[in-house]
Amino acid sequence: MNLFSSNQSELFWCVEINTAVPYCTYYFGPFNSKKEAQLSRTGYVEDLYQEEARGIVAVIKQCQPDLLTVFQDRSRNRKKNI
Repeated sequence: MNLFSSNQSELFWCVEINTAVPYCTYYFGPFNSKKEAQLSRTGYVEDLYQEEARGIVAVIKQCQPDLLTVFQDRSRNRKKNI
């Protein structure tokens, strides 16, 4: 099931944030425009930093993630999905 779109051919803008601690990928959105996603990015980064996430890298991209949070398991190089 895709969480972002009812029309599978349409891509929305999202904020993808990767963190080193915890080793995760987060997706925020959907946004109707790149500018809307860019304006929201800072708030998401600040929230994660306040929650003690470190090594934060945020990018704006068009995508349709199936999951909003993906925990990476470094020891086994596996993904745990939430």
